[in-house]
Amino acid sequence: MKISLPYLDKTFSLEFPDENLLAVAEPNEYKTEGAAEELIAEALAKPYGPAAAPAAGGMSAVPGTSLAEFLRGGRRILIIINDATRPTPTEAILAALLPVCGETGIGAENLSLLVATGAHRAPTEDEYRQILGRFFERLRPRCFYHDARKDDDMIDIGTTRNGTPMLLNRRLFEADRIIATGSVEPHYFAGFTGGRKAFLPGIAAYKTIEANHRQALSPKAHSLALEGNPVHEDMMDALPLIKAPVFSVMTVLDKEQGVAAATAGDLMASFYKAVEIARKIFCVAVSSKADIVVSVAKFPMDIDLYQSQKAIDNGAVALKDGGTLILVSSCRDGIGDEAYAKLLAASSSPADAIERIRAGYKLGYHKAAKMAEVSGRAVVRAVSELSEERLSSMFIKKAATPQQALDEALAEAKSNGNPCPKILVLPDGCVTVPDPG
Repeated sequence: MKISLPYLDKTFSLEFPDENLLAVAEPNEYKTEGAAEELIAEALAKPYGPAAAPAAGGMSAVPGTSLAEFLRGGRRILIIINDATRPTPTEAILAALLPVCGETGIGAENLSLLVATGAHRAPTEDEYRQILGRFFERLRPRCFYHDARKDDDMIDIGTTRNGTPMLLNRRLFEADRIIATGSVEPHYFAGFTGGRKAFLPGIAAYKTIEANHRQALSPKAHSLALEGNPVHEDMMDALPLIKAPVFSVMTVLDKEQGVAAATAGDLMASFYKAVEIARKIFCVAVSSKADIVVSVAKFPMDIDLYQSQKAIDNGAVALKDGGTLILVSSCRDGIGDEAYAKLLAASSSPADAIERIRAGYKLGYHKAAKMAEVSGRAVVRAVSELSEERLSSMFIKKAATPQQALDEALAEAKSNGNPCPKILVLPDGCVTVPDPG
């Protein structure tokens, strides 16, 4: 068996005997016709109306208000867009939205774009170009970013059922029409990205995000989980407090990060429909758990360890206790938020880290908790630009190449009495959720 794994501007080759292969699990094929802009335009032409959460049988199609009708009478239009850590096809979404704006008399002077950074840093100018694409010159002067730490930019609108203080960016309350855009895929503690996530954590205050993410310590907060997930509940509680009408445009990407589907209209109805499709694409059945999992964080999720950790968490779903998980991610921008790394570095063991987190939570500690849970039951190795010392402080062993990491893992498994260790490869580990049954 020979597999090529992407890494920065090159590929690594990974070889091992066929008998060791459990599976190469990638997102499932999803048949669709049309380019991204066409699919999004079709979604705008058939918007969903308000609907309750879908039953097991799926989402019923309830016709909704068209975008043109939604925009009618609006003069302060806020479009919420994702930052560069998400593969959302914002340029294609804008290409479908802007002509409708023009037809309804909405010019650039009526538009504001807000980058939903959550607690992330501000985009660089290169990232603005990446996000806006061919609309950069036209829309960059109207494009702003959310700064979660800027308290003066926040409006306090109450608390959630879990006691989370709800403060959101004031631009939300200055608009008379809001368009929320995003992409929907599995998320390791929110259940799925997209939809309500545009507001929380997208444009929420730092203390709101911190309180919300503390809910990720709950065992009910995991990939694919919505009902009963306290993180999702917090996000849902924010929505009734938003007074201006909201129109949603959500995309679901395929394994090549092309647009597989798009949904539009009511925020939650379009989200739930996108979730249906995302489950079909990203949930992949495997016959059993593996002794070794190789999980790749593809661009743009390879930006740092904070984002790449999703590949660790998804890979761990199908990893046997005592096995080895190999992360392949450049972490080209470093580790991301420092809080989780400092917590891990100050801990004597993964178990000690979890105890420290429960004793005093800070934003980012949920990341440390998820990483410590995996390191506490398995060996974690990483092929990364991060230093050996930095990785070791987070209970991760550095490897120069995936092949080196795999060879060492195979040797360890065989020395422990396993003559044929089974290997699972996730070429897109940040969004592939293996289901070992």
